Parts: sequence; structure tokens; C-alpha cells
Amino acid sequence: MAWKRVFLLHRVAQRFAAFSKAPGAREQTTASPGTAQGCGAAEAVRPPVPAVDFGNTQEAYRSRRSWELARNLLVLRLCASPVLLAHHEQLLHFARKLLGQWMFDKLMKMTFYGHFVAGEDQESIWPLIRHNKTFGVGSILDYGMEEDLSPEEAEHKEMESCTSEAERDGSGTNKREKQYQVHPAFGDRRDGVISARTYFYANEAKCDNYMETLLRCIQASGGASDAGFAAIKLTALGRPQFLLQFSDVLTRWRRFFHQMAAEQGQAGRAAVDTKLEVVVLQESIAKMGIASKAEIEQWFTLETLGGSGTVDLLDWNSLIDSRTQLSRHLVVPNVQTGQLEPVLSRFTEEEEQQMTRMLQRMDVLAKKAREVGVRLMIDAEQSYFQPAISRLTLEMQRRFNVDKPLIFNTFQCYLKDAYDNVTMDVELACREGWCFGAKLVRGAYMAQERARAVEIGYEDPVNLTYEATNAMYHRCLNYVLEELKHTTKAEVMVASHNEDTVRFTLRRMEELGLHPADGQVSFGQLLGMCDQISFPLGQAGFPVYKYVPYGPVMEVLPYLSRRALENSSIMKGAQRERKLLWQELRRRLCTGSLLHHPV
Repeated sequence: MAWKRVFLLHRVAQRFAAFSKAPGAREQTTASPGTAQGCGAAEAVRPPVPAVDFGNTQEAYRSRRSWELARNLLVLRLCASPVLLAHHEQLLHFARKLLGQWMFDKLMKMTFYGHFVAGEDQESIWPLIRHNKTFGVGSILDYGMEEDLSPEEAEHKEMESCTSEAERDGSGTNKREKQYQVHPAFGDRRDGVISARTYFYANEAKCDNYMETLLRCIQASGGASDAGFAAIKLTALGRPQFLLQFSDVLTRWRRFFHQMAAEQGQAGRAAVDTKLEVVVLQESIAKMGIASKAEIEQWFTLETLGGSGTVDLLDWNSLIDSRTQLSRHLVVPNVQTGQLEPVLSRFTEEEEQQMTRMLQRMDVLAKKAREVGVRLMIDAEQSYFQPAISRLTLEMQRRFNVDKPLIFNTFQCYLKDAYDNVTMDVELACREGWCFGAKLVRGAYMAQERARAVEIGYEDPVNLTYEATNAMYHRCLNYVLEELKHTTKAEVMVASHNEDTVRFTLRRMEELGLHPADGQVSFGQLLGMCDQISFPLGQAGFPVYKYVPYGPVMEVLPYLSRRALENSSIMKGAQRERKLLWQELRRRLCTGSLLHHPV
């Protein structure tokens, strides 16, 4: 019987509790001097936010020698060539055969690799990291390794790793919704993705190897700079089948809440503003036969919900953790059919162990980051993995973001539900007293997400237009900035190459009295892109970081290929960057400063 199985969220809560030193205990971090506790902390009067000029090429490129500007200009120009991009893989293969591996590596380091990648290992990247830090720009270390698989190999690995044993042998029916089922047409998750690294599950040993690589990356970040970051992807830490099933559970549970809200006349409201009347909700749940009326009354008590007589989405989510009777249920009602539906297939013992190991690897990485004083940036991934990734990240934040943010979640603002996701996490952090930490991005999977939704037949999760995505980004950012005004415990990174977005952020910071010296708002760009944004910000005193990939030439070639494609996809920004590079080179030529040496 389905109701006898243990609910997946209960499993996850138990696993995280087991990794703590005591049940429910949070990991302690060292408090920063002057850190205020709780929401509503008093703000200090600070000087005005410094002015930043993104058109001053002398200041923007003060950290670069002339030959580096020339290389940057060449690389950006080549990235803008449709003919070269269309055949870049063949050209790279031909060059490697013609020149030999040693000469090919030298050529890459003089051009694309040298532009977009910091070095081959932890030792070789330090000079660049220290140089950038001298000019006010920090680093987010990211080991850029990717397995060079054929599309067929990638598809095979994805289909194997995203399907349960019960589904493969036919003993279990796939009850997941369409969005959370693996599909062979999209087995190669690299297709249509222009920048983000992609990992495919092979076995547990490979995940352990990746974890060891990440531990070395975290150690290097701690040794190279103060208050640095390291980036990780959860799909590299375990079997993605777990993420798919967990995401399906979370989505169904959240949808059930909104279906109940619609019945109570609250359809269309933002999640943070939606509140269900408890009495009406209890009657609806009892009619569906999920549990007896007496059981349901125990779920909605003064202890769990307070005295408001209403349930919001945060209350609703708390009902299915390890503290409540509802956690033993494995069914979610389908309001349209009136039937109770199982939300996931049975896990084998091996699959249970794989899930546990994934959570253990996350725990090991977080503890290492805390030990060396490095913050972890959990990268966003495809929408069918993201609910689980965000929930697991949130569990780590609860444990490790006690006195200051150590774990940062990533919100993709091209998703229609981005605002709800941001606002609910901010509200939860405020209620529970931990530190909110987030990176806001537009997103890297738009083309793939659209095509997949159309092919498989579910609602497109992406905003309809680029303008709508911009509006969503600014809406989410504005909400977080306004929250930062009331608490010093939260931080946000504005990860954007869009000058308008950066200018919007600077204006709102000034209006809200958020000073860069407080370190609550930081900025992020990719290495090799938009130096005219990063370095003026850093030199003006704003916290700003470059996403710094590193790794051997051949292991980061797939990354470099998509980085070239990404530059071609943002022609407007690249054209402005090339114009500024030309302008600075001409200025140096006319003023006799071509031999400029950064100081």
C-alpha cells in the first residue's frame, strides 16, 4: 500500500538531521564583527554610494596590458564570426592534428583558453587571482572539467541514470509528471546550452572523484583570497534520478496548495501573499480521504501555524517534514480527478544508498567550505532538476547560514515562478533566523527548456519574452534589495553582464542606503567578459567577482566551445565591449602608452 511507504521529504529531512552533530542542530560559523542578528536590524548612516563610469576605458582597462587588450579584441571578434562558430569543432580538431598536442595547447593558451580560463591547476591560477584582487575583483573558482561525450553516449548515460530500476524492469509504473520524466530527445543536456557546464552520471566512484576535485577547489579558493567563492553543481554529486523524483514531489505538493487556493478564490496571487483558511482547508482534505478528520486537526495546531487561522505556502511545506504526521503519506490528491496518486516509485536499497551518498557529499563540501572560510555557490540547472536542488540547498542554508551566508542558492529569472521562489526563501530565512544568500541570474537553459516543453507536452516554464525576463530579474532584485535594507544578515550577488541591470542596482542601492562597504550586494561576471563592468565596480569599492574556470586545456575544451557560442548570442554587449577595447588601444597608441604596465 502506498500510504505505508516513507515520504521522500521525510527521508531527506532525516538524512540531513543525521549529518548534524545533534538532531536539528545548526552548524555554527564565525560571526563577522558588527553582524546584526535577526530581521529588522537597525541600519547605520553611510556615505553616498560611489559613482561608477562604465565608459571610462582608461579606468576600465587599467589592470590590462596592451597585448591582453589586443588578444581580448581578437577573441571577441572571432566569437562574432558565424562561419567560424559554425565549424569551430572541426577547426579545433584539424588544428590539433596539424600542430600536435603541445603546439595546440600553446595556441589555445595564447587565444581562447588564455582569455576565458585562469590556468590548468590550483597553482597556476594564483597569479591571475591575486592580480585581479589588486584591482578590486574577487574570484568564484570553478573547475571547468567536462567529459567529452558524443551525443549518443550522453543520451545513453542520461536515460540510464534518470530511470529507476522498477521503471526499467517494468515492475513499476512511472507516475511522475511529464516534465519530470526523462526523454531520449533531450538526453544530451548540453544541447542548446551555451555556457553552463554539464555532468552525466556514470557511477558512485566518479561522483566521489568529483567531490575530491571540489574539495581541492575549495581549498584553493580559501588560500588564494579572502571571502572567496567556489561553484558546484549538484548533478555532479549523485544520480539525477533522485533529483527528478524529488522535484516531482515538491512540485505536486506546491501545486496542490495553489489548487486549494483557487478553490478559496485566491487564484493568481503571489505565493508570499496567498493564505488559506484552515477550517476550509481541513474540510477539503477530509473529503479527499487523505486522512481522518482527527489526524488533519493535529496537523494544523497553534504550535505549527500560530494563531492566524490561515496557512501560507511556508506553513504548507512544513507539514511534510519529519515533525508532522503527514510525513508518512506518499500520496498527493489530484483535484481535477479526485483521486489520490502515488508521487514516486519505490526505491531499491542501492538507490537509497545513492541518495544518501549524494547528501553526504554535499555535507562534506559545506563543512570544508566553512573550515577554510569559502562560500559555496550552488549553480542552478534545468527546471526539472531545480525544485530538488533548491530544496537541498535550503536545507544546507538552514544548517550553515547561521551568522552569515555560507551557502548561496541561484535563482534563474527567466522562469515564470522566479519571483515566488525568491520571496518565499527570503520570508523563510526571516522566520527561522538564518541568513539568506542568493545569486540572481537570467539563466542558461532557455532554448532547451522551450524545446523540451513543446516536444514532451507541458507548460513552458520560461517567460515569454526577453523583456519579460528582464522585468522578472529587476522585480526579484528589487524585492531582495528592499529586504536588505532591514537586515544585515542577507546577501545577494547580481550576476549579470547587462549594464542596465547593474545601473539599476546601483541606483536602488543609493536610494535604499545600501553601501558597498557593507558587502551585502555584490556583482558577478564571467572571466573574459565585460571587464568594463567588473573593474570599474571593483575600483569604486563594490564587491565584484569573476567566475574563474580552470583545468587542463583538453578537459575544458567543451566549456570553451560554449563560451564562444555565448559571446555570439549576446552581440549587442560584445559589440560595445569591442568598441571600448578599440578605444583604449587607440588612446594608448596616441598617448605613447602602449607599453602600459598595470600597477
